[in-house]
Amino acid sequence: MKKFLTVIIFLFFASDTSFASSHKYLSEYNFFMNLKNQIPSQDVIPYGIANPLFSDYAYKLRFIHMGTGSSAIYNYEEVFEFPVGTTIIKTFAYPVDERDKESGLILLETRLLVHEEDGWKPYNYIWNQQQTDAKLKVTGHTFQIEWTNAVGKKKKVRYRAPNINQCKSCHEIDNRIMPIGPKGRNMNINFGYYSGQENQIQYWSRNMILKNIPERLKSSPVIWNNNMFPIEDRARSYLDANCAHCHRRGGSASNSGFYLDLEEQVPVRLGIKKRPVAAGRGSGNFKYIIEPGNAKESILLFRMMSTDPGIMMPELSRSLNHEEAIPLIEEWIKELR
Repeated sequence: MKKFLTVIIFLFFASDTSFASSHKYLSEYNFFMNLKNQIPSQDVIPYGIANPLFSDYAYKLRFIHMGTGSSAIYNYEEVFEFPVGTTIIKTFAYPVDERDKESGLILLETRLLVHEEDGWKPYNYIWNQQQTDAKLKVTGHTFQIEWTNAVGKKKKVRYRAPNINQCKSCHEIDNRIMPIGPKGRNMNINFGYYSGQENQIQYWSRNMILKNIPERLKSSPVIWNNNMFPIEDRARSYLDANCAHCHRRGGSASNSGFYLDLEEQVPVRLGIKKRPVAAGRGSGNFKYIIEPGNAKESILLFRMMSTDPGIMMPELSRSLNHEEAIPLIEEWIKELR
């Protein structure tokens, strides 16, 4: 049955010419001077974001290729407006041993989001065991991964690279595939370039690859795991990064009326004392998405703590609990009145 479904998925995507890439292997793009070590070519820009999506503790190496003479248009709340021809590149990897940077990375997949004439298109490349190249695959892939974390604990994960349709489920806004991460508030942080540490917005401006930057930049959202900031601000930053790509106006979960983007300020739309529209088993038989002062009976926390595919949220990108984030959201809900 599993093989039959795989064939059906393959035929569906193979027949959809809108997702037909001319490049079978990642190396054919020439995005990297050293592919295995992920050293980008001169016209490919590495970048980072303030609050990345949790993906089972995977590392993410991010790059953008816009082409010579091209530039993006700045936006604080939404993704920059990138020119046609732009490719957003993200490689997912695990460290062999987080305590030892010299132990290297296990490269799993490299996802491309390519801005073509008729819109953004996702392509996913799966790395071979030799770590020499990655091959285009539309039907997804599953890896069994083991690594040692920063405190010396052995960890295991059944990591799932998504199929093309699953890429659409997170990246679809107003029925169009769109990037998620590179927006003004996510990019206004320092990054370690080969030339040294520099604010990303200033670097892009200095290199003339970003236009319409205001003279005075708005502050970035707080980093969710920085204990120096208030719990509410940290919790909202985390939920914005991990949930608001779907739970926002125009997102794939917009019909829920439950929005977790930082711009949302109406309590009931944030889930406070809000009954779920159609959660099924995902409700845990609790009444409200967020029950102020009662984290244990809040659907939001219940779904974050689950690894059951029919219950957990987010539905994709994880099979493990985010152990460091759950106590933060629990404490935030307890403080709500």
